[in-house]
Amino acid sequence: MARAKNLLIIMSDEHRKDAMGCAGHPIVKTPNLDALAARGTMFENAYTPSPMCVPARAAVATGAHVHQCRNWDSATPYDGSRRSWMHEVREAGMHTASIGKLHYRSAADDNGFAEELLPMHVVGGTGWAIGLLRQNPPAYDEAAELAADVGSGPSSYTDYDRAITAAAEDWLAQRAAEDTPWAGFVSLVSPHYPLTAPEEYFSMYDPAEMDMPVAWREGPPAHPELKNVAEFFAYDRHFDEQSMRAAKAAYYGLISFMDHCVGRVLAALEASGQAEDTLVVYVSDHGDMMGDQGFWTKQVMYDASAGVPMIAAGPGIPAGHRTATGTTLLDLAATARRTAGLEPSTMPGRSLLTLANEPDDPDRTILSEYHDGGSRTGTFMVRWQHWKYVHYCGQDPQLFDLASDKHELKDLAQDPDFEDILSEGLRRLRDICDPDAVNRMAFEDQRGKIAELGGEEACATAYCFNHTPTPSEQEALQG
Repeated sequence: MARAKNLLIIMSDEHRKDAMGCAGHPIVKTPNLDALAARGTMFENAYTPSPMCVPARAAVATGAHVHQCRNWDSATPYDGSRRSWMHEVREAGMHTASIGKLHYRSAADDNGFAEELLPMHVVGGTGWAIGLLRQNPPAYDEAAELAADVGSGPSSYTDYDRAITAAAEDWLAQRAAEDTPWAGFVSLVSPHYPLTAPEEYFSMYDPAEMDMPVAWREGPPAHPELKNVAEFFAYDRHFDEQSMRAAKAAYYGLISFMDHCVGRVLAALEASGQAEDTLVVYVSDHGDMMGDQGFWTKQVMYDASAGVPMIAAGPGIPAGHRTATGTTLLDLAATARRTAGLEPSTMPGRSLLTLANEPDDPDRTILSEYHDGGSRTGTFMVRWQHWKYVHYCGQDPQLFDLASDKHELKDLAQDPDFEDILSEGLRRLRDICDPDAVNRMAFEDQRGKIAELGGEEACATAYCFNHTPTPSEQEALQG
């Protein structure tokens, strides 16, 4: 098999897996991602290790499940203390660089990159601490901002993405003059809210022609834990139909804007003469519910939130191929190690190079978990074949047959005909971890973090915001 000299990972933020032309979406325009998929492999059943930015990105860095690295939440960011795949491939002789959003603790930490260009880290090295208050959650009034920021126009996030894209173009041109193999991590913020898209991209989508959210205005499912999440992140109550349609047009516009940025980065790679030697992987850190079943943003285990787009292209990757094998963002660490010529590790991920060239393995077990804001208990999702089992510690589980119910509207957990499948889901989860022990560990660690930050009142007031400011905004706040 041909082997790439370099690795380029492009990560977006909050891009749901179905919102691409190559995924069959009837509205969204993503010509550059479609072209990447045509010359590579789409992994159709890809998932995040956690449907929340900070824990997902820590898990990507370490290649470990969230319960293994213990970066549970948005106030426990990766700090470089656990070895990352970036440390490993750097030590193997690859030049490592990040450009854009990382959402780690600080650039002062050795996160494994030889250089971090325009990094976005968590606010003040602390992050979003209100999410720690899971047992005594305050009102999260900032949820109203999501609907208030909908429409067309400039935003600090799209300005930041333009700067990231330009920096990536320059960096790729500079690397062409070097012989050292490299691993580059280009991390864009779009289509993460605010749902404000540049006019030229917003105008590509007519709000009147937007697809309606799944189960629009039926409210969240009756499950008590999902009601907890919906009541804390009360985004849906601030949307009427007009603002919902504008929000979807803006979200799709942001995806097309992000796709344009990806196209510029890939064109720069081609112009630098390094494309034939570079494995390219496109992913997002998690998805976005966009009003489906009464939810906006992420935090839940429905595919729109926990699923992610995943495309790989380059040396060793079959062109025009799709695989149904379950994959996870933890596979990025194994892919990086493979590119660097390192032996496989004991971590749960597998190289995308291997998975793209093997027959489909629908039986592979994929795990996602959530221990962050709005939740009163730990949530674990196990995916295999066409089944999805969702485990809530101390509460009833959910079970979905994605072959016959792609929108996950029919919970089969209480149907006696599916007791064997329900037991199989629990068995697969327990093969990976003891969910009750993990749940206790998460709450114990979070109690310690609350105390460290000055108590519940400090977490509810001093560390409360709706989305992370860009690096320039953080500098202005500090100034």
